[in-house]
Amino acid sequence: MIQRLSNFAMQYRDLPCLGYTHGQPAQLVTVGKRASLWITDLLRDLRNLERQRNDILNEFRGVKGTTGTQASFLAIFKGDHDKVEQLDELVTNKAGFSAAEISTSQTYSRKIDVDVVHALASFGSTCERIGGDIRHLAMFKELEEPFEADQIGSSAMAYKRNPMRSERLCSLGRFLQTTGQQAERTYAAQWLERSLDDSAIRRLTLPESFLTADACLILLNNVSSGLVVNKAKIQQRIDEELPFMATENIIMAMVERGYSRQDTHEEIRYAISLLP
Repeated sequence: MIQRLSNFAMQYRDLPCLGYTHGQPAQLVTVGKRASLWITDLLRDLRNLERQRNDILNEFRGVKGTTGTQASFLAIFKGDHDKVEQLDELVTNKAGFSAAEISTSQTYSRKIDVDVVHALASFGSTCERIGGDIRHLAMFKELEEPFEADQIGSSAMAYKRNPMRSERLCSLGRFLQTTGQQAERTYAAQWLERSLDDSAIRRLTLPESFLTADACLILLNNVSSGLVVNKAKIQQRIDEELPFMATENIIMAMVERGYSRQDTHEEIRYAISLLP
């Protein structure tokens, strides 16, 4: 998906379009530059996911016993601590981990769940951000998500081309963000060496987090593979705002000639206020 967006960004890197700050027209950017913002954040998500995957390899609980003291295993091996350590290492290796935690309770720390789910929840916020941008650009008619030949944009208004995939992406991304709070509260609610109030909610939080992230990726792959750029509409919106954008260059030229920036700024604002 990152590769597809990168191809899109390269294809439209030279196509100017209106940039927006505060939801209002600002300086020009390019269609490709805007897509690079999405790519940058998705690369952060990929880094977060890879980091958590690699960290988990060193966070195995190992053989620690009912309260994490290894007392039962020490009794089984007649006080031979070296054998307890060997068993811990053997089970860790057989489970496919490179190292075990030094200190645990009856379970591995639910803080690990927090970190893993946070990486997914952060990705969910990226999904809503990208979906929201596409929806806004679709509202301006500058950009459209793929539209199938037999797709119905609206059951009532035949002319509409609603960005349904991006809306679904925002919806799922928003849900995915909430799973981070569930993991946090579950970790915070653990008592001493452990309590069982984590069990039921983890059966929801963990699988739903991964399944939702997977669904978001499927949508992002679909949308990024067929984005439609409306060059005529983009140019029309530039033409409408170009006279106002030129005022920044006017201010810089006036300052270069020795005029006050503040006075020039006020004069331009006053002139704009007289426009119908």
